[in-house]
Amino acid sequence: MSYRSRGSIGKGVFIGSIVLFFIGWIPVIGGLVGGGIAGLIARGIGRGFVAGFITGIIGSIILAIMITFLGVLVGNLYDSLSLGGFIGGGIGTILIFLSIGQAIVCAFGGLIGGALRS
Repeated sequence: MSYRSRGSIGKGVFIGSIVLFFIGWIPVIGGLVGGGIAGLIARGIGRGFVAGFITGIIGSIILAIMITFLGVLVGNLYDSLSLGGFIGGGIGTILIFLSIGQAIVCAFGGLIGGALRS
């Protein structure tokens, strides 16, 4: 009886999110690579799909948080901290809803990566 190690979805999501953070600015390729790495680590088609999708969601939330902080910093320049937070939070919320497309691209990247590793 041979022991076959399974991949980890959590580890795949973590490393895929880090990769997506650095190369996510490339429109489609960044999502495919980040999701593909998550799928490679998760091992398996279904597990890779889930890991890629969660990677895309986490990447969009990190992007929204960064834009919110940027809005607060810009608002602070004009002595209106609450206005900057409101603008940054609004833009961040819109980005979360619009980045469902990136989550889907990451999910397909995870599907491809999981298929390569299974």
